[in-house]
Amino acid sequence: MRIFPRQRGFTLLEVLISVLVFSIGLLGVAGLMVLSVRTNHSAFLRTQASFLAESMAERMRTNLGYVDQYNGTYDTSTNVATPPTNCRASACTPTQLAGYDLWAWNQQLVEHLPAPTAVIDCDNLPPPPGYAGSQPYGGLCRMTITWTEAELDRNDGAPATQTFAWVFQP
Repeated sequence: MRIFPRQRGFTLLEVLISVLVFSIGLLGVAGLMVLSVRTNHSAFLRTQASFLAESMAERMRTNLGYVDQYNGTYDTSTNVATPPTNCRASACTPTQLAGYDLWAWNQQLVEHLPAPTAVIDCDNLPPPPGYAGSQPYGGLCRMTITWTEAELDRNDGAPATQTFAWVFQP
């Protein structure tokens, strides 16, 4: 009968290596979680920009005869605490309604996007040739919303400008 010498410490070495491999795997999973959170936040901001643009387009459609009143640049410097005329409390003229709409939209813009800037530019020109459809407003509007967010592929997290651009006919 053969007697094998007892090996000591080999099991401990196996445990240490498996803990090291497991730790490296957990670091990879943590990195994926960080990227997932950044991507999710980026998608959230893009969705907010889309909702804000659609909200303003609907406001413009309800005040169709005064679409040119909505032209301008909107950001934190144009954000004021109180509306020029509170159209929820009393009846407004179409011009006052446009001012109220811009105030309310600017409030939402600043509240939902980081460092936002929005530009609305409507012209009262006919649509391009071949356009078939009702033409209650004889021109097109261009809306551009920009904001800053951290780049997904940068390690320093420096903010980058994101843009949502839309051309529509109110």
